[in-house]
Amino acid sequence: MKRKLILAIALMAVMGASACTNFIVGKKASADGSVFVTYNADSYGAFMPLYHYPAAKHQPGDMRKVYEWDTNKYLGEIAEAAETYNVIGNSNEWQVTIGETTFGGRHEMADSTGVIDYGSLIYIALQRSKTAREALQIMTSLVEQYGYYSEGETFSVADKDEAWMLEMMGCGPDRTKSKERTVWVAVRIPDNAVAAHANQSRITKFLDGRYVQVKMKDLFGKKYAVNGKKPVPNLMLCSSNVVSYARAMGWFDGKDADFSYNAAYAAPDFSGRRFCEARVWSFFNRFADDFSEYVPYAAGKEKNAKEMPLWIIPNKKVTIQDLRDAMRDHYEGTPFALDTNIGGGIYQMPYRPTPLTFKVGEQDVFNERPISTQQTAWSFISQMRSWMPREVGACFWFGNDDGNMVAYTPMYSCITRRPKCFTEEGADDVTFSMDNAFWVCNWVSNMVYPRYSQLFPTLQAVRDSLDASYAQLQPEIEAKALALPTAEERVKFLTNYSCKKGDEMIARWQKLAFFLIVKFNDMAIKPTDANGTFLRTPYGHGARAERPGYPEQYARDLLKQTGDKYLVPAEEKK
Repeated sequence: MKRKLILAIALMAVMGASACTNFIVGKKASADGSVFVTYNADSYGAFMPLYHYPAAKHQPGDMRKVYEWDTNKYLGEIAEAAETYNVIGNSNEWQVTIGETTFGGRHEMADSTGVIDYGSLIYIALQRSKTAREALQIMTSLVEQYGYYSEGETFSVADKDEAWMLEMMGCGPDRTKSKERTVWVAVRIPDNAVAAHANQSRITKFLDGRYVQVKMKDLFGKKYAVNGKKPVPNLMLCSSNVVSYARAMGWFDGKDADFSYNAAYAAPDFSGRRFCEARVWSFFNRFADDFSEYVPYAAGKEKNAKEMPLWIIPNKKVTIQDLRDAMRDHYEGTPFALDTNIGGGIYQMPYRPTPLTFKVGEQDVFNERPISTQQTAWSFISQMRSWMPREVGACFWFGNDDGNMVAYTPMYSCITRRPKCFTEEGADDVTFSMDNAFWVCNWVSNMVYPRYSQLFPTLQAVRDSLDASYAQLQPEIEAKALALPTAEERVKFLTNYSCKKGDEMIARWQKLAFFLIVKFNDMAIKPTDANGTFLRTPYGHGARAERPGYPEQYARDLLKQTGDKYLVPAEEKK
């Protein structure tokens, strides 16, 4: 009974937290030398625009009010920086990107007295950082000074040269338990590797000789220079109390070399593995010759299954299209595939209703939780390139819904205004607007979800055509930007281009919405020609609608379940 209660609490924690996914690609692991970070922001009912924080100068004594990102609750004030940088989404004008996933961890470690939550920490750091290392320094020093309000969090912190994974938790509100306010560890992802996290703490042992431990001040010295001639070792930083706090709390009593961050503070249970680590497994599985040895771990049911690594060396160079595909993943072709049972309904939807767990009689049952999920508020692929001027090198590919259901539209991180469709103008979480990408994209998606096999091919064709057009234009647009004589002119040019692409995207999605309503009305299909024009009779009416009925496999399953109940009598067939 006690074990069931613990499991139920763990499941509720996963369902209540933001359910996100990050992928990280080092510059030597990518096909073109880019550093990539991807992010699904999954939160039921949340309305999220493309965030923009303009560059600004501040006076001594200026204070910044901090509101919790998830709830808008006022938390307090912090001192403002003298200068802040332009931020678009989760990327800034210096090609720094920060993503996150919440893993929760031990509930007693949450600090209710903290002033900075995880979301605010991201955007404050982006406004103040020129490099990933500077972001790490700012993030860890701010929460130590002001307190960390949120649960356990994994952050992706990257720039044009390198990527890090940072895991952070508070030390509770009681200062008698710990003088420090946080416990954290940051690990540099090798340049030739890919990594991922999805709401489960992933950093295990880090004091066992695999990493070179450095102090924050040493990160900025020549010895560990990213662009130095010598290979950069596997670097690691951690708070001074990362082991001692676990000892003081009675959660660890072994040798330092045996200390595991997630074992002490957020041990992976069934939910952490099946609902979170399985997403990581699916990403790694795309870039490994054979990743089947980790299926038992991802499945979550074998207690002593072999643990997945923090990163892998991919078996091919990773392209941006590979990342688009990965962000649209539903476990296709794997042991966790969603197309092998009737859960997707008549039209084989690769999504499942929530919550993740439910009861059938007295039995506890769960749904799979793929990377691509209907509650995504927005998704991005951040591309950072060291060989370009910073205003051109950072391209923030953005979609205002589930990554499978939208095109990733290029928003350069230098831009000084956003397309209207990606703003909060005239819309919020309970106010629909035909001019807002969140609502128009969700409108289309919610038409497609329940009739997926019928409607999705039409959406996919539009999505892929937009993706292809952006990819084809990118070299030309960037060449034009690079030919301009000043940074100011490049920023203006790319701002206009990004806004134009946003305007064109929502116009195309509105057109798609109208087309889907007409073509697939009443579970029938109105015929069109190859150009998508609706056919008409010689007398001017719309051509007779086709009635495709059940997909074949579903019809077979239905017949198997109902036996001869719906069989047409033999004499009626004569």
